[in-house]
Amino acid sequence: MCGRFALGIPRKKLAEEFGLDAVPDAPDRYNIAPGQLVEAVVDAGFGRREMRLFRWGLVPSWSKEGAKGRGFVNARMETAATKPSFRAAMRYRRCLIPASGFYEWQTRPGGKQPWYFFRADGRAAALAGIWETYEGAMGQVLDSCAILTAEADAVVSVVHDRMPVAVAPEAYGGWLDAHMQDAARAASFFRRPGPSIWTGHPVGSAVNRTSVDEPGLIVPLRMA
Repeated sequence: MCGRFALGIPRKKLAEEFGLDAVPDAPDRYNIAPGQLVEAVVDAGFGRREMRLFRWGLVPSWSKEGAKGRGFVNARMETAATKPSFRAAMRYRRCLIPASGFYEWQTRPGGKQPWYFFRADGRAAALAGIWETYEGAMGQVLDSCAILTAEADAVVSVVHDRMPVAVAPEAYGGWLDAHMQDAARAASFFRRPGPSIWTGHPVGSAVNRTSVDEPGLIVPLRMA
């Protein structure tokens, strides 16, 4: 799964990367957790893209728990096109979630060791996301999202068996295109073999606490 990520990238650089007219200024974040607001790029129509805020944890429009529920943090790429909780979003509401990297935890005899993974080429990562709007009986509206995951590649599998799906720059347009409403085809965009785009290193245990959000979280840990 993908349960924590970072976004320590100047917003001007994000605007250039994703072809946005403008991006509101925001602080760097190094420990983004489920339930928090995340920035995501969506199709704004007429050939435009915009950045919007979503709560991380997708709540289906038909949910009985509504905004009170935690929602779905991740959706498996292999089944998202057919699962009732995700299939409508896969058809109509796809997004790109910018990240400078993500965390995973490696199970070891002495406990779980956090790792930080990031693109080896230094570019921003565009995580494949889907989103929904929940409207409650009392008029409350919640926009929420989930990150798609896939089987881990050779680099990430050393730590965990799943990883977030990263959208290649040349596929941004196809993934976001609201007129492309074939969910199975959308999922097939990412089934391409090739070398891993990721590199990573162990980091300190401070990332385990969601209250800690500082640049030092992504600094390599000196292992004994």
